[in-house]
Amino acid sequence: IEDETQVSRATQGEQDNYEMHVRASNIVRAGESLMKLVSDLKQFLILNDFPSVNEAIDQRNQQLRALQEECDRKLTALRDEVSIDLYELEEEYYSSSSSLREANDLPLCEAYWRLDLDTDAADGLAAPLRASPEPSAGPLPPAAPAHSHASGPGPTEHA
Repeated sequence: IEDETQVSRATQGEQDNYEMHVRASNIVRAGESLMKLVSDLKQFLILNDFPSVNEAIDQRNQQLRALQEECDRKLTALRDEVSIDLYELEEEYYSSSSSLREANDLPLCEAYWRLDLDTDAADGLAAPLRASPEPSAGPLPPAAPAHSHASGPGPTEHA
């Protein structure tokens, strides 16, 4: 026999069912909130972890410096080899052509530049040859090419 002060069993069952749904949805919402919080913490750690970012940058800098030093060593070795080979070639050139050289023969670097300038002159460029006082003074600077202008010898001005 049911008491008149109490609610019926069917109503009590519905109320318990509704309360279970509300508590379950609250648990799910709290779980999603925790997952979002964990995700935000991970993102914050990844984006704002300056010590590890700085460490990664330092490691990359060290790798690149090592690569640069290796390239510098290789280039220096290559330069030395080319220098030795060039010296040997110049020695061979001067020793083999010394009996055939005339008084107006030029050193190897000047002969090269004269050949280059003669080629430019054959293409229509006027380039006077200036002799360098020493073969070690380096290559001669190329002369400025003379260009013909269709409008006349000088610049034109518009009024």
